[in-house]
Amino acid sequence: MKQLALIALLGAAACGGKSEPPTGPGPSLPTTTPDPTATTEPTPTTPTAPPPAKGNPREDLIPRSVLLGNPERGGVRLSHDGKWISWLAPVNGVMNIHVAPVGKLDQAVVVTKETVRPIRNYSWAYTNKHLLYAQDTAGDENFHVWRVDLAAGLDKATVADLTPSEKPIRAEISDLSDKVPGAVLVTLNDRNPQFMDLYKVDLATGKRELLVQNDEGYLGFYTGAKLDVRFTQTKEADGTTVMWSTDPKAKPTAPGKLVWTEFQRIPFEDADTTSLLGLAPSEKSVYFSDTRGRDTGALVEYDLKTKQQKVLAEDPKADVQGAMIHPTKRTLQAVSFEYLRESWKVLDKSIQKDLDALAKLDGGEPTVVSRTLDDKTWLVATTSEQKPQEYWLWDRKKQKGTYLFSGRPDLAKYALLKQFPQEIAARDGLTLVSYLTLPAASDPEADGKANTPAPLVLLVHGGPWARDAWGYNPMHQLLANRGYAVLSVNFRGSTGFGKKFMNAGNLQWGKAMHTDLLDAVAWAVKNGVTTENNTCIMGGSYGGYAALAGLAFTPDAFKCGVDIVGPSNLSTLLATIPPYWAPMVAMFHTRMGNPETKDGKALLEAASPLNAASAIKKPLIIFQGANDPRVKQSESEQIVAAMKKAGLPVTYVLFPDEGHGFARPENNIAFVGAAEAFLSAHLGGTYLPLTKAEVSASTMQVKEGRSGVPGLDGL
Repeated sequence: MKQLALIALLGAAACGGKSEPPTGPGPSLPTTTPDPTATTEPTPTTPTAPPPAKGNPREDLIPRSVLLGNPERGGVRLSHDGKWISWLAPVNGVMNIHVAPVGKLDQAVVVTKETVRPIRNYSWAYTNKHLLYAQDTAGDENFHVWRVDLAAGLDKATVADLTPSEKPIRAEISDLSDKVPGAVLVTLNDRNPQFMDLYKVDLATGKRELLVQNDEGYLGFYTGAKLDVRFTQTKEADGTTVMWSTDPKAKPTAPGKLVWTEFQRIPFEDADTTSLLGLAPSEKSVYFSDTRGRDTGALVEYDLKTKQQKVLAEDPKADVQGAMIHPTKRTLQAVSFEYLRESWKVLDKSIQKDLDALAKLDGGEPTVVSRTLDDKTWLVATTSEQKPQEYWLWDRKKQKGTYLFSGRPDLAKYALLKQFPQEIAARDGLTLVSYLTLPAASDPEADGKANTPAPLVLLVHGGPWARDAWGYNPMHQLLANRGYAVLSVNFRGSTGFGKKFMNAGNLQWGKAMHTDLLDAVAWAVKNGVTTENNTCIMGGSYGGYAALAGLAFTPDAFKCGVDIVGPSNLSTLLATIPPYWAPMVAMFHTRMGNPETKDGKALLEAASPLNAASAIKKPLIIFQGANDPRVKQSESEQIVAAMKKAGLPVTYVLFPDEGHGFARPENNIAFVGAAEAFLSAHLGGTYLPLTKAEVSASTMQVKEGRSGVPGLDGL
């Protein structure tokens, strides 16, 4: 069962919220050799808390490598037969897949050979002798699908590209099924860069069979248990989603050309909060996350013959989010909703005692990561806002958990901080679900109430059609450890809170989406979290745009800004989207503004920080990946050029081997080191200076404004 989620235009980049147990480092970003003749470098102010001396770091400051470097282990999975356990772990600093017999972790063998880019996610095929992962080059997001073959033994594992091509292409895994264990469905745009065709690929031979030749702009495919194609969807110019169905028994009119019939039309107001989740076990009905006739996305079962629908689960404040599905019966067993924190509604009482017991394992929140096909063994990760993932094997018959390991054992000796959900009222009455982390000195009772104010970092999520969530967040922990209060706000347009909240963000870039952030800062001042004019705005992707907009449109609202791969000109952003996003362009136009109309173009120009760059008067640092396919390098360079032309200071840091965010831990650590030094100089917390080893291990290039980052001189 597969959910076709709304694709966030800008993604989470370096500053995101909740995710599945992480498989790689946390946040990340870039730098270059500065021009020694430049005269536009910002002059740092004196930090309120002096930085530690080089070579003598304060013991209470958590090292960047511990929080943000590679985990010791991550991405843990069970094979479907329960005989093998796998995980990602660094080999010469690069995350690779390790496999061991269950119960014999000391016999693990590295089965992949990546030497530059980390593997960030992977899956077991149902053969139990193949693993699959995607890999791009230097962050360009031109992913290929790779197969690891374990048939000859772990020590003789071979790796092959299932989607080879001499030209840039993008391939994605679409589906796997235990009913067809020897195949994987892959979408691929090697025929037409704009459209993704669907192929069935034989795992043993790599031979492809074309299932759908996509000449109509289809967005995603839904398949049955036997990997037969059943549904797809398209977008119309007004943002309407049209769902299409096909009869799996009907013969194609030509290779890859199926006969499609219109199934349902979903109006724009519901189009991105309503989605087909997949087929029910009988394949006579389908599951939807559906906001039609209601505000929040309910779990609905729709009978394909009678066209009757039944609501299975709903929440008045949150959309249906996740699901537990039986590994062979494909029945829905539980679904989750997340408003302030995640909660589960159990539909199948046979798993209730398991979930109750898992909640008591170690006090953390459990996530069932893998289940064997016989459903006797579960792999479980537990976590909380103060603890990264710890992994357990759960024996369902014995109702007993066996502890495996921690993903980041080195963090155990540091005191991590609590994170507190907040409901903040926007000026028009909308409720903004937000998350606050306070430094220990401000909140010694750890009750979420500030005894003394601290400088505030407003950490803005990417997307913007995404959300922040409660849980372990390494950027929150690092910034709070350095003396800052950290606030993440789900501004209007964020997902998960119903269609009214999401649609309230339409055409509001630089407008109400921005005033939501200002209202959150005002709340923080009113509640003693911080003081007036003592906030820095920081974010990745859309959050980077928010940082630029904050400094350009409200130049007195923030003390400084940190832009991570953020767009500066919305018109050029939309003109340079990846070709395979072409079928979704209607969604961008209806939610952001249509550059093909006079009013839409004017709206985009007015919301572009580049056009107000001369108004920026507070310190700004910009981080960019040179190979970013979503927010091109030119988005950063054009605002840097505009500021230099106006004689304004700016620091610009480039990573030549990264894309939309920073995957390599060496670059991630260098980015965060530069960012925390910048914050210390302009907002006043403390920091751990970058070392020569950290800088030389990265590809960071400080292109402009080296003096805006204390401690870089001489490195």
